[in-house]
Formats: sequence, structure tokens, C-alpha cells
Amino acid sequence: MTALEDLLSGYIGKGWAPGAVALVARGEEVEAAAVGTRAAGGSGPMTRDTLFRIASLTKPITAAAVMLLVDDGRISLDDPVATWLPELAEPRVVRTPRSELDDTVPAARPITVFHLLSSQAGYGLAPDFSLPHVRGLFGLQGGSWEPAGFPSPDTWLARLGEYPLLHHPGDAWLYNTCSDLQGMLVARVTGRSLPEFLAERILAPLGMSDTGFFVPPSRRDRFTTCYRSDPDGGLVETDAPDGMWSTEPGFASGAGGLVSTVDDWLAFARMLLADGAAPDGRRVLSASSVRLMRTDHTSARQRAASELFLQGQGWGFGGSVDLDTRDPWTSPGRYGWVGGTGTTAHVDPATGTVAVLMTQRFMNGPVPEDVMRDFWQYAARA
Repeated sequence: MTALEDLLSGYIGKGWAPGAVALVARGEEVEAAAVGTRAAGGSGPMTRDTLFRIASLTKPITAAAVMLLVDDGRISLDDPVATWLPELAEPRVVRTPRSELDDTVPAARPITVFHLLSSQAGYGLAPDFSLPHVRGLFGLQGGSWEPAGFPSPDTWLARLGEYPLLHHPGDAWLYNTCSDLQGMLVARVTGRSLPEFLAERILAPLGMSDTGFFVPPSRRDRFTTCYRSDPDGGLVETDAPDGMWSTEPGFASGAGGLVSTVDDWLAFARMLLADGAAPDGRRVLSASSVRLMRTDHTSARQRAASELFLQGQGWGFGGSVDLDTRDPWTSPGRYGWVGGTGTTAHVDPATGTVAVLMTQRFMNGPVPEDVMRDFWQYAARA
């Protein structure tokens, strides 16, 4: 048993989750481990090509799609998004964060492409989930954070356009909603669906053949069952391979809708480390776009207000950015994120390291699980 297998087995053997798959890559050297099974009590073993709901590991891929449009000259970071998302043309802002949703003032400035990419548009989750704004966002998407629970994209955007911002554009960092708006922006600018654009411009050039917004029958034997923990420490099934990701969704969530494998995300990560180049040398993104993705765009005040989510890190486009070495695994410039379904992936340009972990157990909240922290520390030592 390798050291990485031993790390994962320590959690899987205790029943934390049925299984997990992880890899740590530095250059062409890759250490991978697959432990446990795809379902609790199941006979299907985890394998390196097992498919997982990657949740918020979707966000960096969506941000890369927006930056492709910047590279193409079709949009710029300073453009008001109302050009393509007219529903957001006249935003209003709640007078204070605790104000009711009808107590508003006009926004101080228009929402721009940069605001969407940096999660500073004024829409999104704040650390205090009791705020009227945060509670209301949940209702706008059918009472569910799962993409299958969303209304149609146009309906969702129309509802959002009538909804007030929590902060003026550019003033605060808020989680999640801006990534769904990025996906909508890609669709409106290109006249194509987000899945179509991603497939042609990112997934196909990088050979990410297992990544998509649903799992067809031919691949479902590699797809995990998903779980949450119950109060007694056991596991409760939340989605099966023939469940919500078995058909093409009506709303392709740029914030959390993708299914993928550790090797597909490795391909995306290697593109980021190569400043936008695919393995065959073809350019997927410009080097300047990749650098913008991996650069912190938050202020100290914004980070302090979002400590629950950011854990002392900054935020680039689609992912967090390490600012210092406050933890054994942090490295200035390390870029990546975690997914609520129990996934995590980072790239460290300083060492050329890629670390990807995928499990099928939902996180209990925004704070990373112990297995993630142990994995990050392992990757930093590898």
C-alpha cells in the first residue's frame, strides 16, 4: 500500500465515506490512489476513472470559459454585463445587509464582467446565512442548491434581475452566484449553451472526455452514489448514478454542475500550469488570462468579511489563491478550490504540483474536511 492509499484508507476504513480517489502530480510523475467502493456496501471498486459530482470545482472551468471570450475580443473585463444580461441593467441594493428585500437603494455602479469573475457583483452567499438576501437566493432556485432543482436559465435570470444585491458591485466578495452568472454570460455572448461551448473550447482540446453536465448510460457504471452524514455519524444516500445527473439538466450550473474524474481535472490543471497551453502545444487560454485567474483580486477587508469561506485565502477568477504560508499546505500563489460534494483540487505554480481529491461525501459546511487538510499536507510534502 502506498502512502497516499494509506492516507485515504484511514478515512474510508472508518466509514467516513465508501471510497475516494486522489492523485498528486509533479511534472510527468503522478501518484494516484483509489480506495473503497463507489457505493456503500457495493461491490464496485473505486478506480482511477471513477466519475464524481465535482460541485464547485466547476467554478475554475467556467471562469476559464469567460476568459476565452476575453481572449477572443468578444468581451472585456470592464464591460457592463447588462449588454448581454439586460435583466441586470438596473440593480438595486438592500440599504443594509440586514434590511428586508424591499428596503433598497440604486446600485452605485453597473455590474461588470470583472465583478462576475471576481465574485464581487453583489449577489451571493455571505457567511451569515440568516440574512434575508441569502435566504431569498435559496428560494429563487427552487429551494435547492442542486442544478436539477433550478428553473430554466432565462427564468432564473429574470427572477434574479428583480432581486436586490447584498452589496454594491465591487464592494464585497460573495460566494457562488457569480459563477452561475458567468455561465449565463457565456451562453448569451456566444448564442450557444454553456455545455456546448465548454466541450468545444476547453474539454475537447484538453482531452477531458469524461467531464460534462450529466452522465450517459454508457458511463454510469463508473459513477458514484452520493451521501451526506447523518447526526449519528452514519451516511444517508442523496443521489444515485441514475438520479439527478443521469439526464441533461435544464440549467447547466457554472457554479457546480459538472461531473468529472481526477485525470480530467489534472488535464485542466496542467493547462493552467502551462500558462494556457494544451499538451499538444495548442493554446487554450492566453498566458495573461491564466495569470489573471490565478491572481488574488480581493481586498483585506473583503477577505476578513468572508473568512468562513476563504479561510485566510484570496480569490482569483473561479478559485482561491494562497497569500502566505499560514498552514503547512499553503503556498503563495497556489490556486484551486473545494467542492461541496467532497472534492478538492489545486495547482501550485511555485512547485509545479497538482493535487486532486474526489470523494462522494458532502461537506458539512464551508470549512474543509479533515481528509482534505491531511491530503493537502501530504501533497505539499510529496
